[in-house]
Amino acid sequence: MRPAVLLAFLISGAASAEDLVIPLPEGATVQRLKTSYACTGIGPMSVNYVNSGGISLALLPVAGKPMVFANVLAASGARYAAGPYVWWEKGGSATLQDLRKGEDAAPLATCTARP
Repeated sequence: MRPAVLLAFLISGAASAEDLVIPLPEGATVQRLKTSYACTGIGPMSVNYVNSGGISLALLPVAGKPMVFANVLAASGARYAAGPYVWWEKGGSATLQDLRKGEDAAPLATCTARP
């Protein structure tokens, strides 16, 4: 049996017909981290990070809907993308951007991790 990451727990905690399953290499371990943030522009929110077998994902709400972000190349910190959105985290600070507004546009949210 091949290991897999089940992301439904991030969204609802219960399995359903809409679960997302990602096959992983044999022997891969899964690291999960939930971080709460205080954000300007959107208020408080929680982000779930999942890392395993070279796959790094972040699940966070955008406009009230959960979205799965995949890790992409970053000069520093951890940068994740989902459609037009970019979540960029570095040292407990993060921003959420909508690239449709331009890469130099003000972020939708500026966040700080809460202890």
